[in-house]
Amino acid sequence: MTNQIMELWDFNDPELSERRFRAALADASGDEALILLTQVARTYGLRGDFAVAQQILAAIEAQVESAGVEAQVYYFLELGRAYASATHPPESQTEAAKALARAAYLQAVELAQEAELDRLAIDALHMLAFVDTEPEEQLVWNRKAIALMEASTQPEARKWEGALHNNQGYALHELGRYEDALQEFELALQAHARGGDPQKIRVAHWMIAWTLRSMGRLQEALAIQLRLEKECDAAGEPDPYVFEELEHLYRALQDAERADFYAARRKSSLSL
Repeated sequence: MTNQIMELWDFNDPELSERRFRAALADASGDEALILLTQVARTYGLRGDFAVAQQILAAIEAQVESAGVEAQVYYFLELGRAYASATHPPESQTEAAKALARAAYLQAVELAQEAELDRLAIDALHMLAFVDTEPEEQLVWNRKAIALMEASTQPEARKWEGALHNNQGYALHELGRYEDALQEFELALQAHARGGDPQKIRVAHWMIAWTLRSMGRLQEALAIQLRLEKECDAAGEPDPYVFEELEHLYRALQDAERADFYAARRKSSLSL
């Protein structure tokens, strides 16, 4: 059911996605209905309303126990996301919440791998890095996800390539392992270039330039960020993160005038 689910998602518009899932529920039953409800819960998580997400999942818990493996995987994956994810505020990440999320994600991984649902297993593995957030811990989960992705022959699993290498690069960057991080970001760029999404390609270039700045390779980083500035402006999508990096680069190059210019551009773009 993975393809049908992904067709209904618009991750930039969780409310629209919820309407689509609820409309699909009209003709759904059994495991299909359970899976759709897990996605309704996820739309609330993306909007930061984790209490509602948890309530929806609690309401279907008893039915999930006798459901098929795919429905169970979706349930445990979204249960984990309801307690620990990239969008959770730090104060919500108690040891109890993290323990619940970790157990749910690990259950999702185990069930998905047994059923050869590689895309979902990779999703759960990559989410564990939002539970165990120390960079060394994130590297462990990222490596497991990358190994599964590389071993998989399933097209949906292979689509994780760019995101996983990006995540690995970020953890390495946090550890100050800039050469290793750069290699991962370059692999992410190659994957996104094959995918052809202009926004993801620009983000991959940004990550490379960010790392080059950390390595002291300022002119190389500057050339990339200036090119990204032009590309984003041409696309009608001025990027405050590009302006922020340009400010940092020009300050490092002791060009206060240009640094102030990009500080102002960033402030202006955030107010749009």
